[in-house]
Amino acid sequence: MGEITLMLRAVQQGESGADARLLEAVYGELRLLAASRLAREPPGQTLQPTALVHEAWLRLGGDAQPAWQNRRHFFGAAAEAMRRILIDRARRRRTKRRGGEQERVDLDGFDIAAVPRSAELLALDDALEQLGVTAPAQAEVVKLHFFAGLSFAEIAATLQVSERTAKRWWAFARAWLHTAMRS
Repeated sequence: MGEITLMLRAVQQGESGADARLLEAVYGELRLLAASRLAREPPGQTLQPTALVHEAWLRLGGDAQPAWQNRRHFFGAAAEAMRRILIDRARRRRTKRRGGEQERVDLDGFDIAAVPRSAELLALDDALEQLGVTAPAQAEVVKLHFFAGLSFAEIAATLQVSERTAKRWWAFARAWLHTAMRS
């Protein structure tokens, strides 16, 4: 049993200071995941990795952590929380009040409008929700790789499958999402 799983159990049993030790143990890894995810966002992003980790931690329950089964359960929930935070921010940016109806224009080629990244993120979220209904394991791979930034080796360990299976699920999910987003 891994160190993080033991800490999760200590938190669940109400051990004094276990929640602080858990946060200390996973903070660095969560921050790296947040930084890799935010690196894929458009320039000018105001959300910093530290803020994303803190907000995700609060959404996960803060100091009153729920009963996590294991490392996989925890990091899956963390990836989902980060995804939800980014989706919520993209939706807010698209609101009429914040100029969401306006299109971005590439100033170098003034006549060509650029597709806003928030629109792509929202389309991905909708397609990912659909994929989660028909193929939940493949949807989980997308969340862990795209939103949490885990490598295929880390995904395989988290989902307790082979790395080859994780890559196969990723290939399937990418093709499925590509088709769903084009429709």
